[in-house]
Amino acid sequence: MSDLALTLARIQFGFTISFHIIFPAITIGLASYLAVLEASWLKTKNTVYLDLYHFWVKIFSLCFGMGVVSGLVMAYQFGTNWAGFSTVAGSVTGPLLTYEVLTAFFLEAGFLGVMLFGWNKVGPGLHFTATLMVAIGTLVSATWILASNSWMHTPQGFELVDGKVIPVDWFKIIFNPSFPYRLVHMVIGAYLATALFVSAAASWQLLHAKNNPSVRKMLSMGLWLILLLAPLQAMIGDLHGLNTLKHQPAKIAAIEGHWQNPGDEASPLVLFAWPDMAQEKNHFALEIPLLGSLILRHSLTEQIPALKDFPAADRPNATIVFWTFRVMVGLGLLMILLAATSLWLRFKDKLYNSPPFQKFSIAMGPAGLVAILAGWYTTEIGRQPWVVYGVLRTADAVTPHTTAEMALTLGLFVVIYLALFGMGTLYVLRLVKVGPKTGEALQGDAISINRNELDEFTLAPEFHPDNKKPATADSKTEQQTNPDKKDN
Repeated sequence: MSDLALTLARIQFGFTISFHIIFPAITIGLASYLAVLEASWLKTKNTVYLDLYHFWVKIFSLCFGMGVVSGLVMAYQFGTNWAGFSTVAGSVTGPLLTYEVLTAFFLEAGFLGVMLFGWNKVGPGLHFTATLMVAIGTLVSATWILASNSWMHTPQGFELVDGKVIPVDWFKIIFNPSFPYRLVHMVIGAYLATALFVSAAASWQLLHAKNNPSVRKMLSMGLWLILLLAPLQAMIGDLHGLNTLKHQPAKIAAIEGHWQNPGDEASPLVLFAWPDMAQEKNHFALEIPLLGSLILRHSLTEQIPALKDFPAADRPNATIVFWTFRVMVGLGLLMILLAATSLWLRFKDKLYNSPPFQKFSIAMGPAGLVAILAGWYTTEIGRQPWVVYGVLRTADAVTPHTTAEMALTLGLFVVIYLALFGMGTLYVLRLVKVGPKTGEALQGDAISINRNELDEFTLAPEFHPDNKKPATADSKTEQQTNPDKKDN
């Protein structure tokens, strides 16, 4: 197989998985958010939470469907484009993906129908249980997927027999050295991406004069979560980096754009540069002395790995991972800035009437997803030239297709994906633009609930079916919820 065909195969896999990552990341976050909303409604009887649930469940269902479709393509590619990988390592990755289907996917699918269509068919307790099970299912799914992927980075618990991987210890396979860090990092990333999405949607409504209790509530909830998770993600990322330094030092050298260690000097931190793989040096480098050793070694004397410490054939593409890593970190810092600014505005009682902040929040809406993609590229490209680190090279894992075949299928994927998922994404954004409606559960636009359930939970008079006077944002609802104080 030619080098160009191999490159096209890698691009095709990267292209399809980029679409697939986006939708499950949003569904992981939205599923938990919906569970929190329904629990809050059951506890407080505040219909604002109910309105938000019925608004976001529509977006969740769309993203869930697109995630399932894109995931099916990923599974087929293991057989069509990566037969060598399936032959050598399928005895590990196959069962792990099967466990994901048997546990997480069946759990999600089993309760999804009740969650979407069960409001007028089951009691409130059972419906909340269904929502909670779907949320748990998304997390279980992430656990199995990250276990499989992490094993490819830090493989253990197996033997090689006749060139094939034979599992000998499933506990070690699942709980491989990088698994805990990758799982926590990914789940927090999904929650952050969702919180940024929710906050951006609310900011859009506020910026366009759609100020109501539901909008203020979802902005407040999203920003609180960002304030909690953005700094935590930075700490988890540091621990993940130390783990990568131990098990994949060549990846760290590429991320840092660090080519060599002269003498016994501590390693600098390369802030910005253009790593040149051919000339084995950096162009336009801006460095801070000693800081590389301080961050990665927590020392002012120990050096970090250098790319020239590894054979050229074993080096990742530093030109790419150097910048994808900095995109991820830069967006993470902006998330922390957004959260800190929101806290200051809360203190000043200006959170809901600051157009510059609302524009900042809208601009940060896709930042979580972009950061996830940038981190994923850093992780996967940084593992190269191995598909199973130290065990199976990528060049030996690919199916021997011709360049023309790979170019044709890649072109078809691009056209079909942009058309299919492009339309789906545009529809999601159209729903976001409309925003949540006051009393949406009673208007028939979302999942319906019956009158008995409404009576049981003692809705406010303006939401009661017998009340013929339509509720508005300026009526009793706004007075009851007192959003200027309680939404904080």
